[in-house]
Amino acid sequence: MTPLATTTLALGPEWLKPDTIIEWLGPWALVGLALIVFAECGLLLGFFLPGDSLLFTAGLFVASGAIRTPLWLTCLILIVAAFAGNATGYAIGRKAGPAIFDKPKSRLFKPSHVAKTQEFFDKYGNRAIVLGRFVPVVRTFITVMAGVGQMEAKRYLTYSLIGGVAWAAGVTVLGYFLGQFDVVKNNIELMLILIVLLSVVPIIIEILRARRDRPKGAHAR
Repeated sequence: MTPLATTTLALGPEWLKPDTIIEWLGPWALVGLALIVFAECGLLLGFFLPGDSLLFTAGLFVASGAIRTPLWLTCLILIVAAFAGNATGYAIGRKAGPAIFDKPKSRLFKPSHVAKTQEFFDKYGNRAIVLGRFVPVVRTFITVMAGVGQMEAKRYLTYSLIGGVAWAAGVTVLGYFLGQFDVVKNNIELMLILIVLLSVVPIIIEILRARRDRPKGAHAR
């Protein structure tokens, strides 16, 4: 598989660099990508994986012909992997959560934390599931916590699918079309850093909204 460009990516160790991962996987790149997306979206141990930058780089590789699978099929496979990962994480949280958090004397695993989680999803659930897709680490843990909080399965899976399409397909398509410009191909490091920074925007927006609404709530009391 031919590299798109020589990069000196400063986003972590060499083996976590998106282009290194895809090149190392060779003809199994798409299978490997699907497994990585699945792990990051559904398994707690996958929180450190480079989801956003990996999808963007996958789009670049499809555009260059390094990944020969058509764009539509690549996106479909990644959407399925993201949705399956979320469904798995939700099931883990729903089944194991009550037992793990049934420890009143524990500072971390308290039943009250489950109640607060449930309240959070009652208030922000739909938006949290969709926007959480675009935030590193959050997209790994939020799906398990949705299960822990006993969020309604139909509601969760519906918005998980919407978020999966927007994230898995959206970021890959973005990489595909931007990857056809020399300025992008020659500045992959800068583009991936930008993707990581943009992925934090949803959390910043929610924090600002919470601070804006807090005085109103306090005044109402």
